[in-house]
Amino acid sequence: MNPSTSNPLSSSEALIAATRRWVERLVVGHNLCPFARRELEGERVRFTVTAAEDEEGLLMALAEELELLRRFPDIETTLLIHPQVLQDFLDYNQFLAACEALLLESGLEGVFQVASFHPDYQFAGTTADDAENYSNRSPYPMLHILREDSVARAVAGHPDVEGIPNRNIALLNELGAEQLRATLRDCLTDSE
Repeated sequence: MNPSTSNPLSSSEALIAATRRWVERLVVGHNLCPFARRELEGERVRFTVTAAEDEEGLLMALAEELELLRRFPDIETTLLIHPQVLQDFLDYNQFLAACEALLLESGLEGVFQVASFHPDYQFAGTTADDAENYSNRSPYPMLHILREDSVARAVAGHPDVEGIPNRNIALLNELGAEQLRATLRDCLTDSE
């Protein structure tokens, strides 16, 4: 069994397909993360769905995923999709502190980091309708587990890491919230 593709949930295939389309079309398609294309094309991104229905279950799923990544270094990163828990963005945002605590308690702080994506993601100082929020808006709530050493290497090899957020904001504002909303909606229904 290949750990990068297996999942026990019957509906996980549709959730993963929508998430993959989001990564391909928005994240890679608009180069929001200049480091994502190589990992996606190299099939080093693990897409997985958890059946967790509460925060405790999600923390357990995160711990299991961290262990899997530790054991399988050929998997670069995981998108842990959790459609049944933390639908409210404020609850989700507060849960990120528990993720950080788990990394610290498990001795994995500095080894892995958790990035956040949510359908209702909203940066501080923005309104809910601001286009720039779409850099972190995903089809479903998810936790993105990254390897710290890989992030450090990617950042060191990029000519303008500090310019990425401003470039993304400008691009997303140019595209506009309406188009971005349609793209995200299409990722949920499209079968391309």
